[in-house]
Amino acid sequence: MMKNGWNRDRQALRTTLKRGILLLTLALAATTTEAQEEDLRKQYEAFKQQAIQEYNDFRDRANKAYADFMRQAWEEYRRKPEIPKPKDEPPVPPQVFPEEDKDKPLQDNSQPIEEVVPIPTPEPQPKPVAPVREEPQPQETYYTFNFFRTSCKVRLDDRHRFTLKKCNGNTIASAWEQLSNPVYNNAIRDCLELRIRHQLCDWAYLLMLQELTDSFLGKGSNEATLLCAYLYCQSGYKMRLGMRNNRLYLLVASRHQIYERSYWTIDGVAYYPLNCQEEVLEICEAAFPNEQPLSLLVPQVPLLTERFSPSRTLQSERYPDMKVTVSSDETLQQFFSTYPTSMLDNDFCTRWAFYANTPLSERMQHQLYPALKRCIAGKSQAEAVGRLLNFVQTAFVYEYDNKVWGGDRAFFAEESLYYPYCDCEDRSILFSRLVRDLLGLKVMLVYYPGHLATAVGFTQSVNGDYIQVGGRKFTVCDPTYIGAPVGATMPDMDNRSAKVIVLE
Repeated sequence: MMKNGWNRDRQALRTTLKRGILLLTLALAATTTEAQEEDLRKQYEAFKQQAIQEYNDFRDRANKAYADFMRQAWEEYRRKPEIPKPKDEPPVPPQVFPEEDKDKPLQDNSQPIEEVVPIPTPEPQPKPVAPVREEPQPQETYYTFNFFRTSCKVRLDDRHRFTLKKCNGNTIASAWEQLSNPVYNNAIRDCLELRIRHQLCDWAYLLMLQELTDSFLGKGSNEATLLCAYLYCQSGYKMRLGMRNNRLYLLVASRHQIYERSYWTIDGVAYYPLNCQEEVLEICEAAFPNEQPLSLLVPQVPLLTERFSPSRTLQSERYPDMKVTVSSDETLQQFFSTYPTSMLDNDFCTRWAFYANTPLSERMQHQLYPALKRCIAGKSQAEAVGRLLNFVQTAFVYEYDNKVWGGDRAFFAEESLYYPYCDCEDRSILFSRLVRDLLGLKVMLVYYPGHLATAVGFTQSVNGDYIQVGGRKFTVCDPTYIGAPVGATMPDMDNRSAKVIVLE
């Protein structure tokens, strides 16, 4: 009932504001004197200020109601076991294309793969339940903290520090009411501005808030947890608070299932903890209006203070002119290493799309793409893709994840350009990125048990093994079939158990 009431209030405010704008537009469109126009504008300005105040009052009421629920809406929940990473078939070792077959023309050969994996699609980032008004201050004081080597500042000072003497519903609710004071508004606005300025995806934004509050109020303290929860909630995100043994914990809802992280289920929604090992928690069930779960997609690479790695040279064996020297951003690699592996709708094949749809950083594109573009300029699509394919096949050293990482770990395209080793999934993710960015062609990932390859949607005639999806032909290109041309499938791949993952 509380949620339905909040939604009705928001809709009424929006309707009133739209009606006022329409009435003013119609009035100004009619024949009026200058004095009448000025009077209409004054009326509208007064109406607008009233509407803004109603928006502010709505947010204040929402926080007051939320704090009231905190005093009583706590129930005991038991932790759910983590979702294990799916057990795949043993990885298929790379193979070398037979030398005697390199000059033989390939025949068109349809591969009967029917299962198509859905695309994880990005949605707009959450936003506050109502606009957070700027609070004029006689003197602005900023608190500075570092986030992945990046200096950030937020309007916080000693006035914003607080202490939780106990960890129970009453003290937490009272502290939430204190945080709801307008004096914290500027801090919320600054955090949201940092999200925009540094292109922070939802996961990066959550980490930034945690770093800010741990630094400001003490790492892992109940006060830091509550302030982090407040800033996160006021930014529009869905979260719950849990407590046990006088400790407070933040639980965050995710649009996507996260591997190897236990969680709590509340009203059918999975909530993942930050730094909590408890098996049982008392959790506040109260919901905030229009709250949205975080997304684990990374539609933009975060803009962080760069630290450059030593340069490395990458060169195609067949096409020596396909040669580039790159230096990676180690700060970005550090961020990527925190990224939790996830999936959509319990389909583990969707996990690769999360990585493959993340772009390369602008700095890496500027290093990599001009040289590669020169090498494929004037070539047919088949020739250009063949050159990029051989570059990925032969410029990188293959190694199994179990040997390097102790278990499966997929790379973002940027990571394959940094780490000394990569496997079939990493090569396919990087190759798909190069083809889409440099040639504008559609690409799919092709999953065989124990192996990942790609298929390219050419718009010119190309022979070879292909997959028909949505009435369109996608030609197989395997970055781990060393020396293989466009259209060649690695031997012994079982198409009956294969799936295709369509990419953006």
